[in-house]
Amino acid sequence: MPLNNDQISASTRAITEAQRILVVPHANVDPDGLGSALACQMLFTQLGKDVTVICPDTKPENLSFLPGFEKLQEGIETSQNFVITINLEGGVEVDKLRYTVEDGKVNIIVMPKAGRINAKQVSFGDTGPEFDLIVAVDTADLPLMGQFYTDNIDLYTSVPILNIDHHISNTNYGQIHMIDTTAASATEVLYDWFTHEPSYKEKITPDMATLLLTGLITDTRSFQNPNTTPRSLEVAAELLERGARQQEIVQHIYKTKPLSTLKIWGRALNHIQMDAKAGIVWSTVSKEDLAEMEADSKETSGILDELISTIPNADIHVLFTEMEEGGLKASMRSSQAVDVSKLSGKLFGGGGHPRAAGFRIKEFDNFDLAVIDAVQKLKNGMKEEQKAAQGPVDTQAKIPESQQPLKVPKKPVPKKPSKPTTDIVENLNPGKKSGSSGGTDVIEQLST
Repeated sequence: MPLNNDQISASTRAITEAQRILVVPHANVDPDGLGSALACQMLFTQLGKDVTVICPDTKPENLSFLPGFEKLQEGIETSQNFVITINLEGGVEVDKLRYTVEDGKVNIIVMPKAGRINAKQVSFGDTGPEFDLIVAVDTADLPLMGQFYTDNIDLYTSVPILNIDHHISNTNYGQIHMIDTTAASATEVLYDWFTHEPSYKEKITPDMATLLLTGLITDTRSFQNPNTTPRSLEVAAELLERGARQQEIVQHIYKTKPLSTLKIWGRALNHIQMDAKAGIVWSTVSKEDLAEMEADSKETSGILDELISTIPNADIHVLFTEMEEGGLKASMRSSQAVDVSKLSGKLFGGGGHPRAAGFRIKEFDNFDLAVIDAVQKLKNGMKEEQKAAQGPVDTQAKIPESQQPLKVPKKPVPKKPSKPTTDIVENLNPGKKSGSSGGTDVIEQLST
């Protein structure tokens, strides 16, 4: 659903009331997630906020052209410093400090040079990470933030979360929601928010416009994907008017490819398989492939959209990538006939959009066997979805004689005793025996 005034007001109020803000996209971040995070960082900084923006894993060098990229952090300081504060009043001066550790206890000894210190002058605190608000962008569920989320679960449970997203599979985590499933990208959601608030709108710089347009271009695949709407095109035009550098985006995203990327794309093309009957095309990139081509898993991101999804006569296109840290990632695209967000969610706990989604398999013994198993599950899932779409087809039941539409002659016709009486139901259904079922069981035909 599009954003409403209540969502916008609540989100703006949360930013106004917060001073230290943590902005986090999903792990294996893409241009939409990173563009959204950096755009938030720029705006909130202009509002006088102390902003920390996180890239949950290794920073993608292919996106280093994005304004503000150098401000990305891969983690936060999680160590706690316990502080003991002594209020020096009444002429108290400190001469020496020392400590001892005995029987699992720390004794801190303060020797005054002048005056006396009592317990009322002592207070305690800590200097652990303190944030007033977490802003999660382009992330359907918190575990998708990867190891950063796992390492900081206490932070996520103690700090309010503003959830900004466009995925239909979003789990509505957090206390404040700004989720527009009709938007083509998270940056489109942000643009609608920023332009709704006059104090935000005037702060949209050419750099911010470039970040927002990057997310919109990449998540629509240059406005080729079915998620492109008239509103998406309007937003793109307005961002260009605000100074977004479209050619810079196109040059770095689509026209700059390292040799290692081209090699791994070639390996993926060589591995393409297709089950024409089931309507599924897939390819694989293993850790061995990545090592041999001196590439990393992030370099496979364009393979599906640029190459595999162009293969005709298939309802689902899938790329399976074995991740360096373990497990595999499956990226999916589909025709109008299949909702891959629903399918991946039902089978693997994944999600995304109806035409573009994905899932992960964390543990397996053999990558190739895991792929075969996943493909088979997808085939079975597609069959079940097709059956469900057809709906149950009842065979034609025998109509009771009392409900048959009888044709009664105007004048009774005397029957010749030499001929046997004919059943009226059989006269109405020539060629069929009384009690037989007509029609064809469509579901049975699909399953053969």
